[in-house]
Amino acid sequence: MKDSGASPPGGTGTSAEAPLPPVASLAGWYGTLAILCAYFASSHGWLEQGLAYHLLNLTGALGVGWVCWLRRTWQPLLLEVAWALVAVSALLGA
Repeated sequence: MKDSGASPPGGTGTSAEAPLPPVASLAGWYGTLAILCAYFASSHGWLEQGLAYHLLNLTGALGVGWVCWLRRTWQPLLLEVAWALVAVSALLGA
């Protein structure tokens, strides 16, 4: 049966995605760990919501967001953009 080229609902349009460039994969893993570590440390009182916390969230969102962009996964990309904007606004004191 020939592929019609139609994407499944919520899919990226390909059934077998090309591998990410190694630097993008590393950035995505860093981003995931940075966001989780910041949240975990803040939730347990080990890290105040200061410069380090907001930088972890910002750089984490940028790393994961880059992977979302490359994979064309728009819903999580929107989340990462919002996450980064919150971190930037906190860093700027807004």
